[in-house]
Amino acid sequence: MIPLRDEVPSRTFPLVTVMLIAANVMVFVYQLMLGPQLNRFFHQFAVIPTLYFHDVYFTAGGAIRPVDAADLAVPLFTSMFLHGGWLHLLGNMLYLWIFGDNVEDRMGHGRFVAFYILCGLVASAAHIWANPASRVPSVGASGAIAGVLSAYVLLYPRARVVVLLPIWFFLSLYRVPAILFLGFWFVQQFFLGMLSLNVASAQTGGVAWWAHIGGFVAGLALVKLFARKKHR
Repeated sequence: MIPLRDEVPSRTFPLVTVMLIAANVMVFVYQLMLGPQLNRFFHQFAVIPTLYFHDVYFTAGGAIRPVDAADLAVPLFTSMFLHGGWLHLLGNMLYLWIFGDNVEDRMGHGRFVAFYILCGLVASAAHIWANPASRVPSVGASGAIAGVLSAYVLLYPRARVVVLLPIWFFLSLYRVPAILFLGFWFVQQFFLGMLSLNVASAQTGGVAWWAHIGGFVAGLALVKLFARKKHR
């Protein structure tokens, strides 16, 4: 199922959501301009789990150097704005656009920024915990966006989402409860995340399932702290 839009109108302009989307797109365009230097760029600004458990690591060029505080702290923030391809970027930005505006509407611009960043940090921590031996750079906004999704479910439990469902050669539109659509999304992430534990391929590549799980759970835990009371 591909979400197209929700049916909850926003009362305010989603300034932060738009700025986050613009920032992700601009960073991705910059990535495209790097050419062969992209791998080195990812090794510097993406989350590499093994760095958090060792004092030295291999750089993109194969050299060995000690891990410093910047190697650990900076990627936790910058990795949220990096993406591995067009589909990765477009999928994340579609979910952020559909669900982010309403969550921002309930939290306010400043609180929404803090909420988004915190969910992203927890998502990275969950990914690091689940893949301690991985040397693969982890990138993407999906962990932070997962927190937005869980916040949306709690803030708008009766909302509905218009989804595109391909059936054989036909495309059909359906209105489904957001809690059902996003609940199914989380169950899928959790199931695949459990299957990925202690699997060699999870240490060498693939989807960061536990980043999605961590971000979603962080959103559930933090939403009440950041959401303002709903006006009548």
